[in-house]
Amino acid sequence: MIFNNNTAEKTAELLLQINAIKLNSKNPFTWASGWKSPIYCDNRIVLSFPPVRNFIREEFAKNIEKKFGKPDVIAGVATGAIGIGILVAEYMGLPFVYVRPEPKKHGRQNQIEGFLQKGQSVVVVEDLISTGGSSLLAVEALKNEGAIIKGMAAIFTYGFDISINRFKEENIDLFTLSDYENLLKQAVTKKYIDQDEIINLQEWRKSPSTWKVEI
Repeated sequence: MIFNNNTAEKTAELLLQINAIKLNSKNPFTWASGWKSPIYCDNRIVLSFPPVRNFIREEFAKNIEKKFGKPDVIAGVATGAIGIGILVAEYMGLPFVYVRPEPKKHGRQNQIEGFLQKGQSVVVVEDLISTGGSSLLAVEALKNEGAIIKGMAAIFTYGFDISINRFKEENIDLFTLSDYENLLKQAVTKKYIDQDEIINLQEWRKSPSTWKVEI
């Protein structure tokens, strides 16, 4: 869910400005899954632009506290959300941990890096929600260590049905600073794309695994 419409519009505008989100339906990108996509999102680029990262950090902190209350710990999902998660934790004066995709193969074989006590409340920070699979694996790892998950906050979501259903099934409360609808609105308003291209982008979101470029 979007917690604040003004924040959603501004976040989408900033992500487009710094090319964290790229749109190209005529020459689509290929995701690791093999999907052809007219959009590519790399929110780690936010870290390279101080005014943008400060905006994201402060909106995260403000909205996390409004929605979930102040948790004991902020957890970032590796690797994309480590940087922004640290910024949010620092701004809120909270401890920070991060969650690996799987335990290390050596040393202490940690999956969660940092100090986390059983029974502590945690808000998980993500950079991007696509299918929701990796995000919810991080939640599972934290629960296995005895954390109480208050919810998850992400910069952006594609809003796929599969992710919405997964979060509902796991009873994890998610809010995002922006989403696909606000992105398209800003992309048209600011003339990053024309009306013909927006049709392709809307069609892709309906069925990303089977979408093909319209010639």
